[in-house]
Amino acid sequence: MPDSVGQDRSPGPPVAIIDIGSNSVRLVAYEAHARAPTPTFNEKALCGLGKGVATTGLLPEDAVAKALAALQRFRVLCDTMGISDVRGIATAAVRDAANGPQFLALAEQAIGCRIELLAGSQEAHLSALGVVSSIHRADGLVGDLGGGSLELIDVRSGRVGAGLTLPLGGLSLMDLSERSPKKAARIVREQLAGVKMLQGLAGRTFYAVGGTWRALARLHMRQRQYPMNVMHNYVVPTADAVEFARLVERIEVDALMEIESVSAARRPLLAYGAAVLEEIIRAAPPKEIVVSALGVREGLLYSQLPPETQAEDPLIVSARELNRFRSRAPAHAEELFDWTSRLIASSHLEETDEDRRLRHAVCLLSDISWRAHPDYRGTQAYDLVVNSAFIGVDHPARAFLALAAAYRHLSNEDFVTPQSRSLVSARQLDRARILGAAMRVAYNISAAMPGVLPRAPMVCEKGRVVLTLPAELAPLSGDRLQSRIRQFARLIGGDPEIRASLM
Repeated sequence: MPDSVGQDRSPGPPVAIIDIGSNSVRLVAYEAHARAPTPTFNEKALCGLGKGVATTGLLPEDAVAKALAALQRFRVLCDTMGISDVRGIATAAVRDAANGPQFLALAEQAIGCRIELLAGSQEAHLSALGVVSSIHRADGLVGDLGGGSLELIDVRSGRVGAGLTLPLGGLSLMDLSERSPKKAARIVREQLAGVKMLQGLAGRTFYAVGGTWRALARLHMRQRQYPMNVMHNYVVPTADAVEFARLVERIEVDALMEIESVSAARRPLLAYGAAVLEEIIRAAPPKEIVVSALGVREGLLYSQLPPETQAEDPLIVSARELNRFRSRAPAHAEELFDWTSRLIASSHLEETDEDRRLRHAVCLLSDISWRAHPDYRGTQAYDLVVNSAFIGVDHPARAFLALAAAYRHLSNEDFVTPQSRSLVSARQLDRARILGAAMRVAYNISAAMPGVLPRAPMVCEKGRVVLTLPAELAPLSGDRLQSRIRQFARLIGGDPEIRASLM
């Protein structure tokens, strides 16, 4: 980044990926090459390089001109952002076209960096890595639907298996079916009939990657008035997905072209994306469909990280970054995690490994809204967390984190809408309240500064909630602190007590 940018940044230089796909050419700039990369700039040009390749074998001249113009623009943007580490990839359309090599040479000249032409197996592997890197304990079948091809890859317990590429991208299907979604569905059915990999999908998760499937998911969100505007890790029940896919396939082309929430160039592909999804589900009904906003680009970055960095938890990495950038004293958050760990261990509250992981994230996020007006810190904490670019967390867990961060500031329920409550279980909601109340006690004695909580433990002892204050902190035991500890004790069913220590 240029020196004129004055805000804190992640350590390490920024990096950019140029992704030359069959439908779009995209630039994504990331703050740093990290375990949880944060996009700082994202722009695509819908060039349609794959249009007609299935029938003519050539990249269209007008699409080539659009793509080269976009790459020249992206080069200037990268220079403006001070990004010297630019990595380019090209996929199915360039791979399959007879004039692909000539275009690739012109593209490298336009963007000023080497562009790697991915083989189908490479594209499949990187798409799966994008899912594995961003979805906690991913297990199922990854499908990456582009304009020229469909990649299918089996993922088990976070490990990427073999993959394959099929010529079933949206643009390819449009050409091969002569713009008939019904004929396209038959083509897909015939192609999938011999895919043994699908036999392992039944009852597992299907991870949907690609712009057309994201556009369909966005429409599905709007249809059901979904309360969270986050695409990554959006879950669609299988029955809903089939019903919605059939609905989209039946809609007249003219009606699809009027859908304003989807880009004009993407609208004609919706019916073909729906047909592919329906046929996959028909072949081997999955447990659910999970939409991944991360794919081949993020998979490429992940593949180039050292193993010890790959092993890091992306949720905790992201939460630590927000803590470092937005909290008054970042070290306090780790002390808060240790403080609540001791409290939970002494109580009757059950805690799974996933509960502990989320509690760690909550503690890291507990002070990120302190700059807001006191009346709005809770609601801002909720909005910041629920809309942050976290990965490695599903929507119920994201809602839990947001609720707990808000309860850290608010004891009332005014901010908890029925819509947000619908995303979490009763257990998660209770746990968010309890953690929020515990953090309200902690911040009342620490003032968000490190070095205090290790000397002032709060534990459960024989039906009592006991906060022990050393002599020098005894004056903190006023009405406000007593009110906070009473609130926490009431939530877990105990009697509050504040003790003064002689130490």
